Amino acid sequence: MKVDLHCHSYFSDGKQSPSFLLQRAREKQLTHLALTDHDCVDGLDQLRSEAEGINIINGVELSCLWGNSEIHIVGLLIDSGHEHIEKLLASQQAERKKRALIIDEKLQKLGVDGLMPYLLSLPCTAYTRSHIADFLVDEKICKNRQKAFKTHLGKRGKVYAAATCCSMSEGVTAIRNAGGIAVVAHPGRYPLSKTKLNALLDEFKECGGEAIEGSYSNIDPHTQSYLTRLAEEKSLYLSAGSDFHDAAATWTNIGKFPNLDQRAIKNAIWLHPKWHSSQS
Repeated sequence: MKVDLHCHSYFSDGKQSPSFLLQRAREKQLTHLALTDHDCVDGLDQLRSEAEGINIINGVELSCLWGNSEIHIVGLLIDSGHEHIEKLLASQQAERKKRALIIDEKLQKLGVDGLMPYLLSLPCTAYTRSHIADFLVDEKICKNRQKAFKTHLGKRGKVYAAATCCSMSEGVTAIRNAGGIAVVAHPGRYPLSKTKLNALLDEFKECGGEAIEGSYSNIDPHTQSYLTRLAEEKSLYLSAGSDFHDAAATWTNIGKFPNLDQRAIKNAIWLHPKWHSSQS
């Protein structure tokens, strides 16, 4: 069994199509692939229609607020057509468009036109700041994405607009109502102290969350070991995925992340009862 339970297509902020992801998954001899685009599920039909030989896990990655922090919650094994998921995603996408319009207005005041036509020309459903960063690079306003975030899109940037999204509790509830498993994505990447991370996971579990990602691209051995221990202590399952976005990014690839170790395997998400019922 070889899985990648976190990747993105051009329906959100990935660069490639679902078909490309499948091709890579076959090259890497994966048995299971989850497409987890940000706040949208539009790529799942294409993925499933071409998925011969690979088990497709319906997924999504929700942007959620926990206090003042933005946290990403992956939903795996969801019914992507469930009314609660559809309603939440419509709201999330509408808020993303509102933010893009605010940023567009700020850019126009700086003499930069064309953001919304650019966004509308893309195949994506959920507009992200990465798309806007690409626009700034294409327009030669910024040298690269990193500069775009630093000078324009970050909290101290010229056109910063705060994200508006659902609460963590709302996101977890929608995932559970749609039959899925809620997973905290890449928990070691958030700027949280150990005390705050523990508090996050406790609240996550209280509202129905069941898993965390215990391995992902560029995770260091110390963090991976710590997350394995946290999951064990809190009786949470462990998921794993590359968080793949772009074939040009040589540090990541479909299926490229450290394996769960023997201790972590005991709590692997594919041991969850919902996983077995979905595969039967």
